[in-house]
Amino acid sequence: MLHLEKQMLRACLGNLRDRYGLLECNVEADPKFEIGGILEKLGNTTPVLFNRVKGHKMPIIGGMFGDREMFYDFTGTTREERLFKYMNAVNRTIPPRLLSDGPVKENIITRNIDLGKIFPLPTFHELDSSSFITAGVMVVRDPDDGKIYTSIRRFQFNGGNNISALVTSPFLSDKIKQARAQKKNLEVAVVLGYDYYFCLASQLGSDLYGVDKYDYDGGLRGEPLEVVKCQTVDLEVPAYAEIVIEGVIPYNEEVTEGPFGELMGYYGAVAKHPVIRVSAVMHRNQPIFQISAPCKEEHLSNGLIRDMEVYAHVSRIVKVKDVNVTIGAGCRFHAVVSISKKSPGDGKAAAIAALGSSKDIKHVVIVDDDIDVFDPGDVEGALAARVQASKDVFIIPGANGTGLDPSHLLEMTSDKVGIDATKPLGEAGKGFEKARIPGYDAIDLKKFFPNL
Repeated sequence: MLHLEKQMLRACLGNLRDRYGLLECNVEADPKFEIGGILEKLGNTTPVLFNRVKGHKMPIIGGMFGDREMFYDFTGTTREERLFKYMNAVNRTIPPRLLSDGPVKENIITRNIDLGKIFPLPTFHELDSSSFITAGVMVVRDPDDGKIYTSIRRFQFNGGNNISALVTSPFLSDKIKQARAQKKNLEVAVVLGYDYYFCLASQLGSDLYGVDKYDYDGGLRGEPLEVVKCQTVDLEVPAYAEIVIEGVIPYNEEVTEGPFGELMGYYGAVAKHPVIRVSAVMHRNQPIFQISAPCKEEHLSNGLIRDMEVYAHVSRIVKVKDVNVTIGAGCRFHAVVSISKKSPGDGKAAAIAALGSSKDIKHVVIVDDDIDVFDPGDVEGALAARVQASKDVFIIPGANGTGLDPSHLLEMTSDKVGIDATKPLGEAGKGFEKARIPGYDAIDLKKFFPNL
């Protein structure tokens, strides 16, 4: 059956080929180390379709979610308008549309499930404990209010129909603890082969906004997310997804998970995490297995939401032009915020507000609105020319942090740093004006160098 690809991965393939140089690898590539290494060499920003995967007939796609401009394009916005579009969707949600059937149900497996045989599960790093599903979006229904919660998790393959999920979010951790206390299994689904809207919606903080993630997805895309019923659990999943893995988290079962090359390229701690017993697999005809390079591309969507959250927090204090929760610091540890400074204390007040937006943020740089927060050279220039450490840098010792930061694990606290890299106001600030070239933006180099 032919489908009009309205949503999810296949709806993106045409633009990925035509506009973003989707690379198609027709040479056999090994899912153990090699495919991850290729994506790394390409900076994890170039989409690649691996048509020949060693040991498997199923192709792999990776590198979809590592580029900001691609996210803006595929979610119908621009860098300048993204914050407002993403914030407005919180207040203009659209509930999903339930279909009686969909492409993801073209194949349904409920017996003799061995995920290692069905899917080309990749291994990324030398000391990883197993192969991992890295792009899977976990779907859970909140038993208290019925809202759908989604989040990108890593899933360790433990053999057969057994995987385990790394759960770090307070919201999901509480739901799992609640189910255990009641001796109830928690139904889950893992979605692969999704699009940029679905990816971005999964990163919205449920504990902060209290929004059903499917409703937020609809608000982002401007139309309902089309869903179908799962086969063995009481959940709905995207009708046009490539793959859905269904199962339960048993209330009385955990397994050792890790090590795994985590955020910032370090191996995460080895610990006990919840098991998922898989009861069914649904997939499209000729499915494409979706992966994300660990700690590179899959965190960008989280950073885009964090941009929005920092903007909202700091905007209560000062006028904000833009925010960049930087990719280099895992899209969670560092933030650069440009403000329209009106009072002498605005820079430090903005830094305090940004640090307070999340326990994850360690270092904040506040710059003026003449600095491009996405230009590292421009930001470094502000640090070099507008900062005197004794006056403009402050440290908050022993604050809350995150276990994803290796240095936090030494004492289970994190020092926080705020840097006011704004120029002085009034006459004193005139010596900090950037030199300008009149008409610079209008200069077209091709006019002078036609072959450029």
